[in-house]
Amino acid sequence: MKILVIQNRMGIGDNIIFLPYIKALYKKFNSPISLLVKKNTKADQYLHQTDYIDKILFLDRDQKSDSRHNGILGIFNLINDLKKHSFDKIFIFNSSIRFNLVAKISGIPKIYQYPLFTKNKQHIIETPKKFLKENLHLDINEDPEVQIDSDLISKAAQKFQIDKNTTNILLGIGGSGPTKRIPAKTFLSVIDKISNTKNCRFFLATGKVNEEQEVLNEILQSKFKNFCTRLDNLTISEILPLIKNCNVSICNDSSFSHLSSALGIKTITLMADTPLIYGNYSSKMFPIIPEGEKTVKHNTLGKDKIDPQKIFERFLEIID
Repeated sequence: MKILVIQNRMGIGDNIIFLPYIKALYKKFNSPISLLVKKNTKADQYLHQTDYIDKILFLDRDQKSDSRHNGILGIFNLINDLKKHSFDKIFIFNSSIRFNLVAKISGIPKIYQYPLFTKNKQHIIETPKKFLKENLHLDINEDPEVQIDSDLISKAAQKFQIDKNTTNILLGIGGSGPTKRIPAKTFLSVIDKISNTKNCRFFLATGKVNEEQEVLNEILQSKFKNFCTRLDNLTISEILPLIKNCNVSICNDSSFSHLSSALGIKTITLMADTPLIYGNYSSKMFPIIPEGEKTVKHNTLGKDKIDPQKIFERFLEIID
């Protein structure tokens, strides 16, 4: 049986949040699931070894007028692309009439979709849960799972000379927006506190955006530089087996918080300016919110109010 899931939310985090529902379909039908996702999910870099995933198809639809799946012509291009795979079932995790028409004209026999024209106020967790409960009687309460070959984990340990007697910590210091990036001084304070109690090594994960590089360089120019390894020149697929060798992660609300928790690593999520659900949807996530706040959401603007002592205390709870 060939099954396609359409999940057209943007970014790595949103895509990972949907993995439990995809895995549930795999178990229900005993068949790996193909995905149609946006290119910026980078799904091919972290799901290529996950056994409940079959093919990863990219939706080439953005603001560029020449994108393959844009406009009326794009609808027919997408129809032709899907016809090549002869899918038996399709699950559309949104309310788009466009995808409904594409599925029907593609000749896919069985179509499951969110109710049409109900896009507003769809909860990222509760809506897909309700969708699969009502259609397939599935109760889903699992964490997202990304799988990595054990040989790659061992090779990463050798390549980076990871000492199992050392506490290895991933620091996700990047972020998709300036209000999500915790200042370098906060991370330096955390490194200082942890280094005084544990023999540690820190792996610094971030992107190439100038502001992210500034945080990275400030840490690498500190007195702790010899305990730090930069990862910004590696691809996501190269970083994943290294993350799997870590004992714990401390991450901004970034792709690495989602990836590390999905790899089964206990992850302290620093939630400064995003709804809390993005930092606590997994049992592997341990959120820290800004001082003086009871929760966090868009425009909380709390990146300067994340307390290093709270991070350190949570680290001790997790590691011990």
